[in-house]
Amino acid sequence: MEAQENIRNAWAALKLVRMAIEQTCPAGVLPSEEAVVLLYGPEPVHEEPSLKRWKS
Repeated sequence: MEAQENIRNAWAALKLVRMAIEQTCPAGVLPSEEAVVLLYGPEPVHEEPSLKRWKS
């Protein structure tokens, strides 16, 4: 049960990070959440490549 809560918390935090980036950067800086799932995978850790790409 705790693992599921941790995953939900990770997704919630990543959504906040994504929202902050999308509000402060030009459109299209990040791939969509759907694209991340298709390109990298469905786990929260799979958001990392898209966020890392933004930083570069």
